[in-house]
Amino acid sequence: MSNKPVAEYFGEMVFNDQVMRERLPEEVYNALQNTINEDAHIENDVAQVVATVMKDWAIEKGATHFTHWFQPLTGITAEKHDAFISPAPGGRAIAEFKAKELIKGEPDASSFPSGGLRATFEARGYTVWDPASYAFVKDGTLYIPTAFCSFSGETLDKKTPLLRSAEAVNREALRVLKFFDDDAPKHVYSTVGAEQEYFLVDKESFMSRKDLRFTGRTLFGAKPPKGQELEDHYFGNIKERVGAFMKEVDEELWRLGVCVKTKHNEVAPAQHELAPVFALCGIACDQNQLIMDVLKKVAERQDLVCLLHEKPFAGINGSGKHNNWSLNTDTGVRLFKPGKNPEKNVKFLLFVAAVIQAVDKYADMLKASVSSAGNDRRLGGSEAPPSIISVFLGDNIVSIFDAISQGKEFKHIDPTYMGTGVENMPLFKKDAADRNRTSPFAFTGNKFEFRMVGSSQSVSGSTAVINTIVADSLSEFADRLEKAKDPEAEKLAIIKDAYDAHKRVIFNRNNYSDEWIVEAERRGLKNLKDAVESYEAYVDPKNIALFEKFHILNESEMHARYEIYLDVYAKTVKIEALTMLDMAKKEIIPAVIGYENVILENIKRKESLGLDAARIRADFERYDKLCVGAAERAAELDKAIIDADDIADLREKCGFYAERVLSAMNGLRTVCDSLETETDEAFWPFPTYGELLFNV
Repeated sequence: MSNKPVAEYFGEMVFNDQVMRERLPEEVYNALQNTINEDAHIENDVAQVVATVMKDWAIEKGATHFTHWFQPLTGITAEKHDAFISPAPGGRAIAEFKAKELIKGEPDASSFPSGGLRATFEARGYTVWDPASYAFVKDGTLYIPTAFCSFSGETLDKKTPLLRSAEAVNREALRVLKFFDDDAPKHVYSTVGAEQEYFLVDKESFMSRKDLRFTGRTLFGAKPPKGQELEDHYFGNIKERVGAFMKEVDEELWRLGVCVKTKHNEVAPAQHELAPVFALCGIACDQNQLIMDVLKKVAERQDLVCLLHEKPFAGINGSGKHNNWSLNTDTGVRLFKPGKNPEKNVKFLLFVAAVIQAVDKYADMLKASVSSAGNDRRLGGSEAPPSIISVFLGDNIVSIFDAISQGKEFKHIDPTYMGTGVENMPLFKKDAADRNRTSPFAFTGNKFEFRMVGSSQSVSGSTAVINTIVADSLSEFADRLEKAKDPEAEKLAIIKDAYDAHKRVIFNRNNYSDEWIVEAERRGLKNLKDAVESYEAYVDPKNIALFEKFHILNESEMHARYEIYLDVYAKTVKIEALTMLDMAKKEIIPAVIGYENVILENIKRKESLGLDAARIRADFERYDKLCVGAAERAAELDKAIIDADDIADLREKCGFYAERVLSAMNGLRTVCDSLETETDEAFWPFPTYGELLFNV
């Protein structure tokens, strides 16, 4: 660990703007900036200079290899490493890195998910350099962020739609901003700050549980005597071992240019969170992938394991990541900043209206973008937003929209100052609205926080959807403004129309309440119960038309994602079910039979001594019923897996997994968790929740 001030080593492993400015010839640097800022193609001679300078810099940092780093539809990153060396005369080798190697890579694309876009034997794919996202050195390799496509050009990754969506929302926002008197911006940037939640468990305990090793979550586990009831872990004192882990994570990420700023204990025992500062959406999504990678690798080095599954433990909070999203101009204007008088800030109100309309029209796509087998277990509990998409604005902002809708004047109330009641402590300004941590899509002062993203998921998918649906609203608004005889009056008409048509999606109260489910149904809002149902959004004609309109994804690519995500869902649940069967048959049932034998020996010994063994025999009979129940539930799960394998249609198979297989898994777990509470801990075959959650 470093003793140097952070400022001295922050970003030292990143080929960032400062490095490029210092090392590249001025004309090459300017040409590269033009490529990044003006969306212009890079010339080959410029790329060659960049490649040579980048290679020399990377070797100075200890790199021997380079890799095109990309985000295939597996949900994780991928990389293929090539050495810089090339053979030279006399049996020597020289370090070499050509422009074509920087710009384009050719990975074997046959084993990556394509959803039927291409045959398995069609192996060629391309990774293409993303100049707007900085290259970096990690573990002796130069990492070059890239997009990924097939030989025939189909998009096979999460990065390409994200970058296209950023261009779309930029283009449509600029069309709207032409009708305001500010200094005309040349660019509107989508920015993201992705908070990351995670669990830390001891490595030895992790290795002792097949479910954690194979699935990332516990498939069995009785509730310990203490969970999160006292809420004493939240923002609590950070344990020394965890603190050492967090310090190493911070330092490694700072060297990689990731400005992580906040860290704390979360609500559940063994759960923690870190949060970076906002960055441009493409960079922020890359950095979140880096954060997850560093969390896991540092944990491994410290004999810990970082769990990123959305619901690794039943009965306590799961983990998500909050996608804090905003739009900012290159002139420094935050488009979602209300200002001192938000009722007069028409630009702010217009852009908020665009979000309201977008979320209401395309709630199904938002839900689909965060759906997975893992996130199904988290969403809807009193720990995460429900499956119903709604927007929180706060009563003050809603009152402004109501006034516009009703043609009334809004009475502005200046922010009040408040104090603690202690004379020598300062007063502070009260916010215009409270926070609502139960809302899926909440306005939080100058940004929106989409809280439904799962902890293991890339934020690229949800950000691409947010950018695209907001671009659609802004496109409609721009069309109206461009045709309007009186643009000033039209702005207010647009705000009123969007609010009146879509205010059903606004909810400022408790999204966890049962009353909200009833109210949402009355309003006609969708409540998509699971990932399988949510994925239908990818093949909905209105959504296909939206993504084709802005050239984000075409119809084939949308259908491919539908097929890929269904396939991943089915395989995920099957792996969990098979792991559960393996643990039940090979570990739990033999262990409880062994414990039964001990009980029987005690009964025989007591009876041989003429002692009353009725109570022990009654306990044994009750315990034996649980043992028999475990075997019966295991057989039911075994049959459900076999039946699922017989289903040819993928959508039908996934529905069967979601209903029958998961139900059988829950049945087996219920019995086995009851057995855990009745079995002598010396016989239980793997670490319990108490050991996993409280031994770090």
